[in-house]
Amino acid sequence: MEDVAKRAGVSRALVSLVMNDSPKVSPARRAAVLAAARELGYRPDLNARNLAQRRTHTLGVLLNDIHNPFFTETVDGLDVAARAAGQRLLILHGARDPEREREAVETFLQLRVEGLVLVGTRIAPDDIDEIAAATPIVLVASGEASGVDTVVTDDRLGAAFVVEHLVRLGHRRIAHIDGGRNVSATERRQGYLAAMDAAGLADRAVVATGGDDDSVAAAAVDELLADDDPPTAVFAFNDIVATGVLDRLDDLGLGVPDRVSVVG
Repeated sequence: MEDVAKRAGVSRALVSLVMNDSPKVSPARRAAVLAAARELGYRPDLNARNLAQRRTHTLGVLLNDIHNPFFTETVDGLDVAARAAGQRLLILHGARDPEREREAVETFLQLRVEGLVLVGTRIAPDDIDEIAAATPIVLVASGEASGVDTVVTDDRLGAAFVVEHLVRLGHRRIAHIDGGRNVSATERRQGYLAAMDAAGLADRAVVATGGDDDSVAAAAVDELLADDDPPTAVFAFNDIVATGVLDRLDDLGLGVPDRVSVVG
C-alpha cells in the first residue's frame, strides 16, 4: 500500500479509503490510486481487511445438486439480494452427499461467513441445530427445522394445480412418478392423491416409484406403460425427472403431447 501511495502521490490513508470504496475520495484521486494499483499489480489483502473489520461480508451457499435448475435459479435470486445488502456469495457443492455437505459447512464456518443458506440439504436435523448455534442459517427447499428460518414451496398445492390442469385438458388417466426419498416427495404425492380424489379419479390414481433425478425415469415409464390401462398424462416429481420421461417416451416413439402429456 505504501508503494501505491508513493506512485499516486497521495497518503497511505487515502489509498486505504479508496481500497475500502469510501465515498469520501474525489473522483480524480480515486482514479490516480486505482491506476497506481494496476501498474504495481497491487491487490488489497482481503484476510487482513476482514480481521481489521471483524467482518467478511460473505454468505455461504451450499447447493445439494448444481445440476438441478431450481437450485441455480435460487442462487440467481440470492445473488441479487446479497449484492443489494453489500454481501458476496461463496458457493460450494454438496453433490447429494450428506458427509460432503457437512465438510462444506465446516469450510464455511472456518472462513467466518456471516450466514449460511442451505439449499436442498440432506444434513440431519441434529446437525442443522448445531450449525445454527454457530451462525445464522436459512434452509431452502430442505423441509422444516425448529428454530431455523425456512423457505419451502407448497408442494401439496402445486401438485393439485398440476392435476387440475391435466383434468381441464381432458385427461382422466393421470399417473405420478414420485420423488423417492426426497424431502418434498411425500407432500407432492399426497397432494396428487388428494387432487385425484377431489376430481373423482381416486380409483385411477397410480404412483410409480421414482426419485429426484432422470436415472429413475425410464424404469418408471416402462412400469406405467405396462399397465392394461396406461396413463395419458404423467406428473413427474420435478423437471429433471420429467426430462428423463420425455427421453424415454421419445425412445418408444410416443409423441408428447399427442400421445402422452408430461408435467414436471
